[in-house]
This record gives sequence, C-alpha cells and structure tokens, in this order.
Amino acid sequence: MSDNFKYFAFISYSSHDTEWGKRLQKKLEHYRMPATLCSERGWKRKPINPVFFAPTDIQPGGLNNELQERLRASRNLIVICSPNSAKSEWVGKEIEFFHSLGRTENIHFFIVDGIPHSGDPDTECFNPVVNSLGLPEILGANIHEKIYHRPWLNRERAYVQLVSKLLNVEFDAIWQRHKRQLTRKIVGFAIGIVAILAALIGIWATNQPVDVTVQLSETSVHNDNLPPMKDAIVSMTLDNETKTDTIKTMDSRVTLANIPHSYLNKDVRLTFTCRDFLDIDTIVALTKDVVLNIKRDPSVYGNISFQLYNSDTETMVANTTVDINGFVTTSDEDGYIRLFIPLEWQNKKYQIKASPEIIDDSVFVIMPCGEHDVILTK
Repeated sequence: MSDNFKYFAFISYSSHDTEWGKRLQKKLEHYRMPATLCSERGWKRKPINPVFFAPTDIQPGGLNNELQERLRASRNLIVICSPNSAKSEWVGKEIEFFHSLGRTENIHFFIVDGIPHSGDPDTECFNPVVNSLGLPEILGANIHEKIYHRPWLNRERAYVQLVSKLLNVEFDAIWQRHKRQLTRKIVGFAIGIVAILAALIGIWATNQPVDVTVQLSETSVHNDNLPPMKDAIVSMTLDNETKTDTIKTMDSRVTLANIPHSYLNKDVRLTFTCRDFLDIDTIVALTKDVVLNIKRDPSVYGNISFQLYNSDTETMVANTTVDINGFVTTSDEDGYIRLFIPLEWQNKKYQIKASPEIIDDSVFVIMPCGEHDVILTK
C-alpha cells in the first residue's frame, strides 16, 4: 500500500488503557492478509505496519510537537474508546489535531469498555470532542458486541472489523478465513496439549517406583517323599541397594517394593538360598513378575555314606553286600558304604538289609547322612 505516510496508524489512548494499546499494536502489526488479496492490491503480507504507539515509540522531550509530527506522519488514527479515554484531555486533542489535517474519514474507533452514546460520564466511551467536531455517526469496532457466545471470539471479530476498515476491504472476505485459522490454531493447540499431557504422564509413569513380585518354579524332578521347600531367601541387588525377602513355600511369592522404574528391562542380580536346594546367583532382565527356576540339590538325600561296624569284634565290616531300598552295593575294605540314589527315588530314610543277615531289619539310615555315620552289625 503505497503512500507518503511513515506510519500506517497512530493509536490514541488513555494511560489507563495502556495494555489494550500494546495488545492492539501487536495484533495489527502481525496481522497477515490472504496472499491472493495482497497480490491483487500490491500489499505486503502484513500491510498494517508500522503502527505508532507512544510507550514504545515516542522519545522524551517536546512531547506536544513530537506527537503532532507523528500524527501528521500517520495515515490513520485509531482511538481506543473507554470511559477513561472519554475523559482524557490528550485523547481529545489528538482527535482534534488529526481532524484538522483533513483526514476525518481515517479516524477509527476501537471500543474496549463502556457504552457508545450513553450520555453517562461513568459509562460513555466516546470522547466529547467527537460530538463537538460534528463527526459522522460512529459505532466503531466493539469487543463486547454479543455476536457469539464466547467473549474471545467477539474480541477477534472486533479486531478483524477494525482491520477491514483500515484496509477498506469487505469484512466477510477476511472474517471467514480468520475463523478457519482460529479453528486450526485451537485444534493444533488442543493436540499439542494432549501430546504434552501424554508426554508428562509418560515421564511421570516412567519415574514412578514399581513393585516386583518373585515366585519360584521347581525345574528338578518332583519327589513327594522329600520335604517341601521352606523359607527360601531371595535377594535382588540394584546399583546401590539390595532388597531381601523370604518366600515361605513353593506356592507363595514375595513382593519387592519401590523398585525404581528405570530398572525395568535392565539386568539385575538375583540370588536364592534354601536348605535342600541348589544356590542360585544369576543375572536377569527385570520385569514386574519374576519367575526364578530352582532345583533341588540331589546330593542332600541322594549321597548315602556310612561304615559297617561289628561291635563284638570291634572291627569294620568289609566286602559285604548291602541292599538299600532295592539299591545294592558293597562295603569297601574299610567298611564304607557309598551310594548315590537318583532324585526321583530319594527318601528321608532308607531301610538297610545285608546278606548274610548281619543287620537288624528295623535298621534305617536317616538322611542326610555323612562319612562319620556308623551302622552296627551282628
């Protein structure tokens, strides 16, 4: 838009409405017009630029003279209307001066508060100069005009209404486009909020401690003749902490509480100790439910070892055949019996028979037994 003016518009306002002045300046200077319309009229995409607003643009000293120069250099005058500006002497003087320049048709009113032509000093939003100069009937763009249910949408409509007057374009030509842009922004904003919330929830969940349950599963041959597993000690070692608990029976489990979430799917050290079972010291990838495979120690009830001793002769009984629950073996030269019974045939005690009958039928070897156990013979 070519002309000899330095400023596209000058904003006149009361100091009580400074925030509205700043907001309006930003809105106008950043308003992007449709590319097709800019091409038709030879405009920039942001044609309402620059806009003079005293708090950011005016320099100290010679205020009245400087304001007059800024008004001369402005193509349009925008008056922010409110009961405050209606009572402002400076707003009145700026309107009068701009009117004296012969550009009355370029005076535009943006109503932020009050009631147009109310006649009540407490609510009137137009400065008395408007009437004293005999300016044409003016309504202006009013942010409180109740066209839509949502106040923010009425404010946006007032901005676009002012833009259409400043650029002398049909209001609907840009308002419908503006609403579509607002819809896209709102949808984009909503999607962004959902994405942020999802990310925050993910971060929150990731940082929440978890409870890990540990249960046992026997992978060795099960044998009902042997004592059940009881009071197993399970420990989990993290970087700087070890958590330990006791699993009472094979069918029960323990919960190791407050494990940092960051350890999930990472390698941790697990140990297991329990009477009659093989110790475990292993590395596992941590999950919320850990199953630890355990095996019974076959040597506890399977390694039979004792000596045959004749109390009458006070000598060891060598080279004698012995039947231990159907498993036959022979004592060595020192009278030792050494036999291993497979896990599935093991028991807590074994009946001992010998031929000839040198051992009473009621004699049993009680497990577990050791090198120093002695069986007396006849």
